[in-house]
Amino acid sequence: MEYRIKEIAERIHALREILDIPVETMAEATGTTPEEYRQMEAGETDFSFTFLYHVADTLGVDLTEIVTGVAPRLSFYTVVRKNQGLPIQRREGFSYLHMAHLFKNRLSEPFIVTAPYREEDQNKPIRLSVHEGQEFDLILKGSLKVVMENHVEVLHEGDAIYYDSGHGHGMIATGGEDCVFLAVVMKKED
Repeated sequence: MEYRIKEIAERIHALREILDIPVETMAEATGTTPEEYRQMEAGETDFSFTFLYHVADTLGVDLTEIVTGVAPRLSFYTVVRKNQGLPIQRREGFSYLHMAHLFKNRLSEPFIVTAPYREEDQNKPIRLSVHEGQEFDLILKGSLKVVMENHVEVLHEGDAIYYDSGHGHGMIATGGEDCVFLAVVMKKED
């Protein structure tokens, strides 16, 4: 995992340098301090999916390019077989399988997400993320505790939530088991 973090960090650094974007601009875009950003870009600390999403958006490249170093090429359709999405391991054990990583100029980022159940997280405040656009989450297995700023919802298999992801949102698996859900992150309209 650490090697992969270093590879991603090197791509981010190289793209930022090529585009001549100041660290301060990237820090603001990713919701970090310049020092935190420098540490992430140097591969010294791990980064969240939200961080990667903001980096790709700010650098004007596809998320797949940041994660893999390869640009998507398909423009008609793509098929991703069960468990064959592009794996992205981020955010304290959450795992993401990108289900359309080979399709270029996507209007959304679809993922199968596995949120690990952790007893120690059940009574802690849930860390909130913010990013432009909208999101749709459909629970496929288990239960998910979702915090939408000051609102708390518990979703079970078959339940869904659609929201403006420009508002604070966060989630953890609840109910004693991991939660698997489809998350579709829709980009902000230009």
